[in-house]
Amino acid sequence: MIDETREFIPVNLGIMTISDTRTPADDTSGDTLCARVEAAGHTIKARTIVKDDKPSITAQLKAWIADDAIQVIISTGGTGITGRDITPECFEALYSKAIPGFGELFRMLSYDLIGTSTIQSRATGGIAETTLMFALPGSTGAVKEGWDKILVSQLDSRFRPCNFVELMPRFGEK
Repeated sequence: MIDETREFIPVNLGIMTISDTRTPADDTSGDTLCARVEAAGHTIKARTIVKDDKPSITAQLKAWIADDAIQVIISTGGTGITGRDITPECFEALYSKAIPGFGELFRMLSYDLIGTSTIQSRATGGIAETTLMFALPGSTGAVKEGWDKILVSQLDSRFRPCNFVELMPRFGEK
């Protein structure tokens, strides 16, 4: 539930599409995600398309994790089970803390839309240093589901009983 008495605090995001075939002209999932992020009042600090290649994905993730201007990274694509789908491995190798509930909740919500096919999704979430990271599947429907039913509320400082934004200042605690 949104508590209108609390202040909305926008967050800065990096949006990454992971695909061997998508271009800026046909990146519908990336476009959908960006439109939703901006409609929610957040700022897109960076956006890119990266090939399904471990060194490329990892290098881009590390650059954004090191960038103090980016608080949250959301990717779309590469979370399936084929040989080229390596997004979860790239993300998870960089986590200081995994957020297993993200992938579990994503699959639970997706079940209502795609049934048992949701088992093929390896959506994942975690924290790398002080940066939140979420990997969504590459379909526009999956992006809508992940953003509209999970991330839009967890990235809203007014969402009760708790949200990621109010915890962000504490991510670097030792």
